[in-house]
Amino acid sequence: MSLLEVNNLKKYFKVPAGVNHAVDGISFTIDKGETLGVVGESGCGKSTLGRTIIHLQEATDGQICLNGEDITHVKGKDLKRVREKMQIVFQDPYSSLNSRFRIETTIEEPLKNSGRFKNKKELKQEAARLMNLVGIDERLRQSYPHELDGGRRQRVGIARALALNPEFIVCDEPVSALDVSIQAQVLNLLMDIQEQTGTAYMFVTHDLSVVRHISNNILVMYLGQMVEKAPTEELFEHTLHPYTKALLSAIPSTDIDHPMQRVQLKGEITSPINPAPGCRFAARCPYATEACREPQKPIEVSKGHFVSCCRVNEIN
Repeated sequence: MSLLEVNNLKKYFKVPAGVNHAVDGISFTIDKGETLGVVGESGCGKSTLGRTIIHLQEATDGQICLNGEDITHVKGKDLKRVREKMQIVFQDPYSSLNSRFRIETTIEEPLKNSGRFKNKKELKQEAARLMNLVGIDERLRQSYPHELDGGRRQRVGIARALALNPEFIVCDEPVSALDVSIQAQVLNLLMDIQEQTGTAYMFVTHDLSVVRHISNNILVMYLGQMVEKAPTEELFEHTLHPYTKALLSAIPSTDIDHPMQRVQLKGEITSPINPAPGCRFAARCPYATEACREPQKPIEVSKGHFVSCCRVNEIN
């Protein structure tokens, strides 16, 4: 049984022009100790997907199961219990931390609210353990967020997410605002913690180099829908969907003798508001035909490799 199972998840927003289909029929599973990378360009629904799974936003339709339990519409005490098992690391560590709380207080807050600790001594010991786990120096425990650099602030966010020993963490572009050297430190920290605790991650990013480094499987989104999903090396070695090919071609290459042939996408981006049935990438796809106007269902072309394209066998 998978740790997390998401079936046909949808999240719609009512806007003046109609209904925005931010997440539209996404399905996947994540096992304990695994990382699912979710990639796509800005506005494709990556962050909304993560926030909907952990109930920062309520799902419009579909099903979310954690350890076999349907948690799609949990509320009250059940929601509090579920949230202890599912946490999030936000993209901007500065705006996600309370500027009036010292670092130690920020990490202690979820511990206090859980009611798991009998006295202040145990509370402070656990906070100290978490700070040590993520590499925050003891001398910084009384510092405020503005006194830390971006890497240390993100470590605080990770420590807060780990406070209640969650089974699943949504990492919402946790390294996109950091310098490259600090990015590597934070990524290695996340991988070390996963090895020690068996925590599963959903790693949301637009950086395919990062997602290749950390993920077991990769899910590619386009305008709220899944276009391709596969094990990491399988996706990079046997890319099948035209949109995924365009994404991979945009990765900067250091090989000056064999530069990557850039795939240039043309055409207008389809609006996610009241979209017509069919492939939403069709307006930019050089292989689109009338068949692409019909709803696209994921096809398993090889073990674990799914592609939402009716012409996948013709164009590859």
